[in-house]
Amino acid sequence: MNDSDATTRGVRVHVRSQYVPQESDPDEGRWFFVYTVRVTNTGDEVVQLVSRRWVISDGNGRIEEVEGPGVVGAQPTLNPGEGFEYTSFCPLPTPVGSMKGTYQMVSHSTGDRFDAVVAPFTLSEPYAFN
Repeated sequence: MNDSDATTRGVRVHVRSQYVPQESDPDEGRWFFVYTVRVTNTGDEVVQLVSRRWVISDGNGRIEEVEGPGVVGAQPTLNPGEGFEYTSFCPLPTPVGSMKGTYQMVSHSTGDRFDAVVAPFTLSEPYAFN
């Protein structure tokens, strides 16, 4: 479940996560993960991603919420058929965790705001479950 895929009102969000051993230090309680997100407008209206909300859980049950404008400094506008991809990171104090969230979108034609779902995905050191 290192991948997730969800579509809300024509906005498809696909995420793939990966453990980064060279940035991690398990002896110091630090595991580092990167995730790549592809947001694709599969609908028929122009939409803009204006903000994000992440819910990050670690293996100890601690939950952190992160909110802010756009993603990686951008608030992309997507015409029908267009996509936007970016990569970001998440350090954790445990070898396993998860993320989920929403992107607030705005329809350019109506001004309606809606939340595009980012389905849950796992952040996991390989073999952490073995």
